[in-house]
Amino acid sequence: MELSNTESIAGKEVTETLGLVRGNTVRARNVGRDITQGLRNLAGGELKGYTELMTDARDQAQERMIEEAESLGADGVINVRFTTSSIADSGAEILACGTAVRLR
Repeated sequence: MELSNTESIAGKEVTETLGLVRGNTVRARNVGRDITQGLRNLAGGELKGYTELMTDARDQAQERMIEEAESLGADGVINVRFTTSSIADSGAEILACGTAVRLR
């Protein structure tokens, strides 16, 4: 599956637009991670536990978007975007979306 955050994919021609596809996931922090990350926050620096959590969430949202595109018969997704939103005090949603296309 070819992915691009632009309106085209270099060296390929879009032959058909199949529509909007998306994938999302909602992840919650856990209490143990909150405690250790809170201590790190006091000292400064990267909150690696949260970085890993959000990286995994983006990967899962992207994979779900790809699965939806494949179900439409797409071989590419253009204009790929990621958004994040808070849900409650301890959760975040990651949304990946784009336009499913057929390429030549």
